[in-house]
Amino acid sequence: MAEYDLTPRISPHLDRHLVFPLLEFLQERSLYDDNAILGAKIELLSKTNMVDYAMDIHKSRFNTEDVPLDMIDRRNEVVSRLKSLEEKAEPLIMFLQNAAMVSELRPDRQYNIQMLSDRYQIGPEQIEALYQYAKFQFECGNYSGAADFLYQYRALCTNSDRSLSALWGKLAAEILMQNWDIALEELNHLREIIDSKNFASPLNQLQNRIWLMHWSLFIFFNHENGRNGIIDLFFQDRYLNAIQTNAHHLLRYVATAVVVNKRRRNMLKELIKVIQQEQHCYKDPITEFIECLYVNYDFEGAQKKLRECEHVIILNDPFLGKRAEDSNFTTVPLRDEFLENARLFIFETYCRIHKCIDISMLAEKLNMTYDEAERWIMNLVRNSKLEAKIDTVAGTVVMASSHPNVYEQIIESMKNLNMRTYALAKNVLQPTQAGQAAI
Repeated sequence: MAEYDLTPRISPHLDRHLVFPLLEFLQERSLYDDNAILGAKIELLSKTNMVDYAMDIHKSRFNTEDVPLDMIDRRNEVVSRLKSLEEKAEPLIMFLQNAAMVSELRPDRQYNIQMLSDRYQIGPEQIEALYQYAKFQFECGNYSGAADFLYQYRALCTNSDRSLSALWGKLAAEILMQNWDIALEELNHLREIIDSKNFASPLNQLQNRIWLMHWSLFIFFNHENGRNGIIDLFFQDRYLNAIQTNAHHLLRYVATAVVVNKRRRNMLKELIKVIQQEQHCYKDPITEFIECLYVNYDFEGAQKKLRECEHVIILNDPFLGKRAEDSNFTTVPLRDEFLENARLFIFETYCRIHKCIDISMLAEKLNMTYDEAERWIMNLVRNSKLEAKIDTVAGTVVMASSHPNVYEQIIESMKNLNMRTYALAKNVLQPTQAGQAAI
């Protein structure tokens, strides 16, 4: 099972604090030796200020109440540094905690900086101290305090690079506090900046997009509208290019989102094309399931890969192994929805190339008993309004041939025309606006 674990590929693109939830999940699933996980946690914590947490893990790992002397020294150093930063930022913190004073602030940052300097003797040093204090709080694991201070810092910061760094920190804090609605807002704000900002190099911009997609996995697989969100983001040309350039493993999550999202089946063709293009760089049972079914029409292979998807991938993936919201906003395991929709894919594909289908054979392909398959097909025919009849005596499903008329074909082909036109217009306007701004 550890063969398909993506944590080693995903972790380099995350803040080290975001890696802890992944390690917690892997420890619960027992994918690795428990001591190895505890060792990885201690190694991560050694580069943060969460010294008390590191001490607790050390005690658990070695079954002792004693901790190394360097941990005690490190704790004293952290406490001393925290007090020092708090003293430097105290004038600005006191100002921000006074509602009457805060009401004097305006949307104009230059005005705010001048006003703080003239009336309260708060200058750039205190504003910079607030950022350092917020960052230190984050490293200590005080995500709530860090999120508040970083938000306030961005309202006063005039340095675009430092403001962007604060936004990344704010996003990480909201993710770790599981404030998914706020995290989604910050994610969208960050995406707008990344897509519009003139980076020093295209490589830097590409790296920021890759980071954004990795961080977004926490949000999209927990937010009620995450299934649409991941498809909307990852299928944009610039982000899809980033996946194909340096993050092929993200295809697992794109493929899963398309399979479980009944409303976005129109993206299936694009997904199949990308999976075919990148099969030499990345493949796992989920991408291979789609390839077997829609490229090779290998139903036996698709059935085998579907079993692997359930037992090897979904249950043991830190993002897919969690519970998710279905189309009726009912909390269900993602595994159940994935299997249900994957079986529907198999059934629909099989029906396209067969007119008369033996239920017992179909049950075998769907990895179900005969009675389960018969009930499942009956409900499917009833709910999906398929042109089909079930012959219970012969044990077959007889499909009626139907062909979409020319109007339906035109409507289907023009479904995404609006979005594509908007994207094209935006791509044309951006270089023009950038040139005008430079002049």
